[in-house]
Amino acid sequence: MKTVTIEEVVKRFNMEVLIGKDQLDRILKKTKVRRPGLEFMDKFDFIATEHVQILGKNEINYLHTLSDEECKMRIANIVQYDPPCIVITSNQEEPLGLRQYCTEEHIPVLRTKDSTSEMSAKLDAYVTKAMAPEIAVHGVCVNVAGIGILLRGKSGVGKSETAHTLIGRGHRLIADDIVVLKKLSPQTLLGTHDEKNKEFLALRSIGLLNVVRLYGRAAFQEESRIALDIELTEWKDNALNNELELDSKFKTYLDVPIPHIQIQLQPGRDVAGLIEAAANNWYLKQQGYSAVEEFMKRLEPEFNESE
Repeated sequence: MKTVTIEEVVKRFNMEVLIGKDQLDRILKKTKVRRPGLEFMDKFDFIATEHVQILGKNEINYLHTLSDEECKMRIANIVQYDPPCIVITSNQEEPLGLRQYCTEEHIPVLRTKDSTSEMSAKLDAYVTKAMAPEIAVHGVCVNVAGIGILLRGKSGVGKSETAHTLIGRGHRLIADDIVVLKKLSPQTLLGTHDEKNKEFLALRSIGLLNVVRLYGRAAFQEESRIALDIELTEWKDNALNNELELDSKFKTYLDVPIPHIQIQLQPGRDVAGLIEAAANNWYLKQQGYSAVEEFMKRLEPEFNESE
């Protein structure tokens, strides 16, 4: 399992380190941050431990209403849950007792100018992605009209060339050759690059291209949720290529099922156009429309008359 250190969080969000500059190698073990509620009141065994604790305006204002001893006691309760760090939002001053207890327990205290809701959302998203299970697959990832597509096929079948054509039509490259897939939830698979191949597209006979330098920032995207798995295959003369797909097919990655289709290649076929059509058709299905279902409904009167 991948890990995230407090130092990485500090650098990612440009946070100020108030306490524990020598403890930034501590590791985050939980993906969700918490705002202390019951933790302020007493020690409860059933409350989850090892979460980042965030002190927003409500929490800080509450602590300021307490006596010095009560305030220290509430801070001590939070520390008992062994948070990897404590984050103070909206550039507020640290409450009484925080420095003492966090120094004794070696817990870093960070401060940010962001509000509690902003910091919680950004930190949750960042840690979830950073700690997500991942695999690397051979293929090309593109974003077509806002829809993430994983293109697969044998080496030399034309995946990168197809991606180049799609870029020329205003779509975006995510990754070429090596695609990193991250599982964010049981239903969500994220496609991205491996940093080394960021912005690069390799074309046979041409060489390596930097799509951002050639076509501008709009030609590249850092990541995209994978909605379709498209396999490019060689043309088979005896195959039924115009069959109605009544039952959807799926390809599974990290236990996440992704709708799967095959596109057979033949000289003169507009493969990029077919991929655009597949993306638009997927979008219509998400809106509740199916061309196959409508077509079958139109055939029902004919079937009834023949009976």
